[in-house]
Amino acid sequence: MFEIRAAIPNDVKAITEIYNHAVLNTTATFDTEIQSEEDRMQWLINRMPIHPVIVGVINQQIAGWASLSPWSPKKGYDIMAEGSVYIHPDYQFQGLGSILLKEIIEEGKRVGLHSILARITTDNLHSIYLNEKEGFVKTGVLHEAGQKFNRYLDVMIMQKMLNP
Repeated sequence: MFEIRAAIPNDVKAITEIYNHAVLNTTATFDTEIQSEEDRMQWLINRMPIHPVIVGVINQQIAGWASLSPWSPKKGYDIMAEGSVYIHPDYQFQGLGSILLKEIIEEGKRVGLHSILARITTDNLHSIYLNEKEGFVKTGVLHEAGQKFNRYLDVMIMQKMLNP
């Protein structure tokens, strides 16, 4: 059974493991060094109410998580957040990413955001498809915006308006 709920401090170990797998093996994040559980704990407890973190749980195990994060520290940008979804490798390509993305979009609506932004490397076709399926629109590409695994990566910017 799949349950979605707000993340709690006891989830940090699993959240960290899932994120660090992405750091070491994917271009889903431009972090190149793993995060400690202490880093992720601070990340979780220092969030504002408009930046929730949710987890997807299967058989009492964290299968994935999603979050809304500040796009910029400038106050005028508080109407928009950046969405992220990370799935444990054992649960990928089973529809959980779509479920978590839908729920984090609903969370964005509940907290009064105007839009959600996604920054996705152009080689991450699955994430691009997932976001398009949920109504995100391509707004631009940042060419060679970052570097990971000894190559330059383009980043697609996508946006979903919540209150058009």
